[in-house]
Amino acid sequence: MDKADDILIRKQGRAGRITLNRPEALNALTWEMCLAIEDALDAWAGDPDIALVVIDGAGDKAFCAGGDIAEMYRRGNAGDLGYGRRFWTDEYRLNAKIAEFPKPYIAFLQGFTMGGGVGVACHGSHRIVCETSRIAMPECGIGLIPDVGGTMLLAHAPGRLGEFLGTTGHRMGPGDALLADFADSFVPAEAWPALIERLVETGEPAAIATAARPAPEAALQDRLDWIDQHFRGQTIGDVLRGLDDSPIAAETRKALLGNSPLAVACAYEAIGRVRGTKGIRAALEMEYRFTYRAVAESDFIEGIRAAIIDKDRKPAWRHAAPEDVTPAETAHMLAPLGADRLGFDRRET
Repeated sequence: MDKADDILIRKQGRAGRITLNRPEALNALTWEMCLAIEDALDAWAGDPDIALVVIDGAGDKAFCAGGDIAEMYRRGNAGDLGYGRRFWTDEYRLNAKIAEFPKPYIAFLQGFTMGGGVGVACHGSHRIVCETSRIAMPECGIGLIPDVGGTMLLAHAPGRLGEFLGTTGHRMGPGDALLADFADSFVPAEAWPALIERLVETGEPAAIATAARPAPEAALQDRLDWIDQHFRGQTIGDVLRGLDDSPIAAETRKALLGNSPLAVACAYEAIGRVRGTKGIRAALEMEYRFTYRAVAESDFIEGIRAAIIDKDRKPAWRHAAPEDVTPAETAHMLAPLGADRLGFDRRET
């Protein structure tokens, strides 16, 4: 498939339409796709013919399972630190543009929506899930912290649910996504074509409320008190030391210890720092402090190797456990970057 076919951008009726079109790759987001979405939003923001934006993904397995990181591994493993930094700068600028877009931005999230997929969907004004939706921020599993504005979404989840989701990478079904405020409406998948047609025809997002149905049960609802009790420590080490002997504790401990200790420690700290800030930009700037350093100073390259290059699922992390990450190491990875801080003005290349 030609790269131009990886994303379909067009005007239909009153809507700007974006379709991620790499179903064979679970619609994984490439750098070129990020820039194409940004170009479309720039054009449509002031277009009087466009009343709203509808973004969806081809196929039924995923809206977008994350970023296409194989090239980032290749470049980073060869010592190229600039490639990832330029990609993240452009991606985060797009995430801010979506969050601040002046018109309704409506995302349809079937199947997997993870990582970079969350960034192009869950900052929109209207986020629609269905029976198959599975939403997660699993970055700690490849040595990265939740990014693309994910720390803001996690910090705004009820209680300490965000710390739990961000450090374990727990996958949310549609009910949990609504509970955690990663989604707004449940619409059965069979009703999506008619709803999109109505949105295109009218340019009115009110059609969503008409199509919405009661959400499925949120599996995490009964765990909220436990999560609040056990994820209130100052550090992730405090959390691990305080876990009880319940089945949920054993499941949580296994998830935490399987992820990159450095990433888990920094993710826990970053979500706490972002809580109470306003808008998405403070979160993106915090995340960029880690990602700017990630290729050279974190488990990111090793995490990609173990997960998608060699696929041995046996990463050699820099630390044995999150408790082994020192406060100084966490502080360093999240320290301000000075002149290298994230900027939101688009570069011309």
